[in-house]
Amino acid sequence: MTSELVARAERQSAQVVALAQELIRRPSRGGVDDYGPVLAVLEEWLSGRGLPHRRLHDGDGLLVGLLVEVEGGRPGPWWTLDACLDTAGFGDESSWSFPPTAGDVVGTWLTGRGSADSKLAAAVFVHIAADLHARAGDLRGGLAVLLDVDEHTGGFGGARAYLADTHAHRPAGVMIGYPGLEEVVVGGRGLWRARITVHAPAGHSGSSRTVVGAISRTARLVALLDSADLPGPPGRGERFPLGPKLTVTAIRGGEGFSVTPDRCELNVDVRTTPFFDEETARTLVLKACSELDAAMPGPAPTEVAQVAMWPPFQLRDDEQPAAALLGAARSLGLAVRPKVAGPSNIGSLLALEGIAATAGFGLEHVGLHGIDERVDLSELPRVTAVYHQAVLDLLDGN
Repeated sequence: MTSELVARAERQSAQVVALAQELIRRPSRGGVDDYGPVLAVLEEWLSGRGLPHRRLHDGDGLLVGLLVEVEGGRPGPWWTLDACLDTAGFGDESSWSFPPTAGDVVGTWLTGRGSADSKLAAAVFVHIAADLHARAGDLRGGLAVLLDVDEHTGGFGGARAYLADTHAHRPAGVMIGYPGLEEVVVGGRGLWRARITVHAPAGHSGSSRTVVGAISRTARLVALLDSADLPGPPGRGERFPLGPKLTVTAIRGGEGFSVTPDRCELNVDVRTTPFFDEETARTLVLKACSELDAAMPGPAPTEVAQVAMWPPFQLRDDEQPAAALLGAARSLGLAVRPKVAGPSNIGSLLALEGIAATAGFGLEHVGLHGIDERVDLSELPRVTAVYHQAVLDLLDGN
């Protein structure tokens, strides 16, 4: 079957690329562009093939995604392929060597924002759904394709709307189409994020009286956080291979030159692990704030407000859908290895819901979220066949 799937994918490659090009040429920057045009491309494509699909909206009625559903003819669990259709911003367009919405094929490379993350994956997934739709009666359970347009905002509105939709079949597992050919991402660090408010007396910068302003107090707090003692990566033999990480990502406070500010805010991002969870992160940050208040007292205690929390997650190699994706890739001659990613990803959101997820396998790429984003099409037939085979194994083997 695997060789047949590769041959089928080779025959379809030009169609897959053409659809991806149309998607890339509709700008869909997260929180910037109207998502209607990029979704309309897929809606027309899906309607032309008789595939059931519908738009997803959040609680405020905002458009956040598109859901495709292929129901099998026999009872069984549902599985989901997930790719985002919104993209990162373009950044400095003058730094690009081609337009961000080019969508051209240059040699073996498909160019443009979203080519790697993740419009080509969306094109691949809907083609797989169309193939399965033609033989749906033989399958157990069903396949959903989730196309999120609220991913790069950090809101993950499409995924949230999908999971909250009482008409949708809840998935047993999700395969997310982030790129990368040598690894199947089976886990990721979690995160704990907080906004910290530092207080100080207001004053004039030229006053004869010494006033320790909020920025100076914040600088001391940043030093305390940067020097905090975090455990390193675990020893050999431990399943989760990464250690935690703390980063101060933003500071806001003050204006002009003559005022010593009385308030400063900073954002703290802590990447968590199974042995350094959100409560440990919170305790560490609170301890640094207490040390600041003791060493440089202010008019009010330093405040810590949690902004977000996601748990780390990791699938075993024999746990679905990781086993199906790893097995399909290896059966097609790809030397893939399971990987736990440093950045958090949507797999953590799914883990909160008790849903297993892989969070990356695809083509080689350059410039993801940066300039000159592009993806190498050389292995497109084999990568397509891997996902197709993995889905078949899940839908046939339950």
